[in-house]
Amino acid sequence: MSDDWNTVTVIGNRRGGAQGGGMGKERQVNLARRQGASVSTEGKYGAGGNTQKGTSLNTAKLDAETDELRHKTMDLNVGKLIAQGRQAKEMSQKDLATKICEKPQVVTEYEQGKGIPNQQILAKMERALGMKLRGKDKGKPLEAKPVKAVETKTGKAKKK
Repeated sequence: MSDDWNTVTVIGNRRGGAQGGGMGKERQVNLARRQGASVSTEGKYGAGGNTQKGTSLNTAKLDAETDELRHKTMDLNVGKLIAQGRQAKEMSQKDLATKICEKPQVVTEYEQGKGIPNQQILAKMERALGMKLRGKDKGKPLEAKPVKAVETKTGKAKKK
């Protein structure tokens, strides 16, 4: 029983080989050659089959591509309309941004014509400024929606 405490079992070796010393495969082959042992090396069939070295036709097409791909940005005329509508209501960019629940940077980008058009943001701006920013009649006042009359239980019409 006392022998069990002194026995050490090593599973695996950090140095990577039975010879130890951290020798790589090339180094082991060279050492065997120097000692005169017969050494044969074989390349595995299909080894490295997952490499992608060759150029494909798609690569050539991409290289020949000359178009610059960009996001569609706001029209500068719309940006000027936003600025005019905001100044007519005596609002700062920050005030407008707060009113439409967006960052001031968004309003700045839209006014400079650099923002990426978002229909929801434009709709919020239209309501806040009271002017059309989309469609054929840009810059014209926004028509107020008709108030719907809702009938109550008593039969009388009530404005909603």
